[in-house]
Amino acid sequence: MEARLAGRLARLREEHGWSLEELAGRTGVSRSTLSRLERGQISPTAALLNKLCAAYGRTMSRLLAEVEQEPPRLIAADRQPVWRDEGSGFVRRSVSPPHPGLRGELVEGTLRPGADIRYDEPSVPGLEQHIWVLDGVLEVTVGGDVHRVEAGDCLRFRLWGPTRFRCPGPGPVRYLLAVISP
Repeated sequence: MEARLAGRLARLREEHGWSLEELAGRTGVSRSTLSRLERGQISPTAALLNKLCAAYGRTMSRLLAEVEQEPPRLIAADRQPVWRDEGSGFVRRSVSPPHPGLRGELVEGTLRPGADIRYDEPSVPGLEQHIWVLDGVLEVTVGGDVHRVEAGDCLRFRLWGPTRFRCPGPGPVRYLLAVISP
């Protein structure tokens, strides 16, 4: 999957007619990092993928789905794509991957205690999200407001600016994220 993701990122840049320098300017990511990423020499972090998705006007799920084959209607648990960002402690399971003609998708997220992920901007402005915490505690910052979401709680909002996902501990947090494209 890493190699297919690297290839897709390179093709997206080419489809937009952007040089590495121009993409670096649009994302704030260095030209050398982008080059290494497109050649599959490094694995992207969640924050880096979010910056690229914002530049290309895609959700992270949609980008990851583009490197997978068309998902079937029934996605068995052992066939759900899992992506890990070891640096941030984020594990992302695409429970219901994006599908042509459908606007919603489901993602299971797990953050280890102390994990703290910040997104400078939404990948798609106006994206609707519903976060249902299954186990643990998740602190979500949206529009400058910090929300403490505990097991059983649901937070819903539209993305227009920066967000932050933090696991204050003491244990990991596991949550279901429903993403609805505008």
